[in-house]
Amino acid sequence: MNMVLSNLKIQVNEKIYVKDPETSALGKKIIAESIFLIHEIGFDNFTFKKLGEKIQSNESSIYRYFENKHKLLVYLSSWYWSWMEYKLIFATTNVLDPTEKLRKAIAIITEKITDDDSTIHVNESILNKIIISEFTKTLYTKEIDHENKEGFFLIYKRVINRIVAIVNEVNPTYPFSKSLVSTIVEGSLHQHFLTDHLKTITNCSDSMSTTDFYQDLIAKVLR
Repeated sequence: MNMVLSNLKIQVNEKIYVKDPETSALGKKIIAESIFLIHEIGFDNFTFKKLGEKIQSNESSIYRYFENKHKLLVYLSSWYWSWMEYKLIFATTNVLDPTEKLRKAIAIITEKITDDDSTIHVNESILNKIIISEFTKTLYTKEIDHENKEGFFLIYKRVINRIVAIVNEVNPTYPFSKSLVSTIVEGSLHQHFLTDHLKTITNCSDSMSTTDFYQDLIAKVLR
């Protein structure tokens, strides 16, 4: 799978960026180092000036790629969900049994993420931590309706709807498949957050993973 992913270009809506960062060494450096800096200081404290200092480049050079830091965060989240979509496709394509296909899909979307060596300039493990703590900031804005119309969240919605299609294979009569899957996708991020920071209000832990919880939940809901 890593070999296949290394030959694929992650697709991100071109309206999100000014210049595609994947097309230059500086652009890839902006992506790589922004991930580490956002993780280190948090998105609220993150600025292009701080990123420029980190990559030893003018702040203005970053604006040649992204209009503002919100667009950069949307780009990072889009990249992440596109990468997750590839993982989801490769994990489920040749699985004929719908129940087993759903188990694999839930595992992909809820498991603890490790870095993928085939994507040299993106550390997916750290990016996953950003998605866990910062992803809602891409959605809960006054611009959500406009950005949704522009297709900013198309990949994220496509990931959810791919799993919805599998749920419908398992139980075509279940009336809440979209609500169920969107709850699992966002809920898994929340459970990972609780596991890392507020352990007393979640059962998820090293011995009982977020994946274990959602596998149990979906099996009981759809039986």
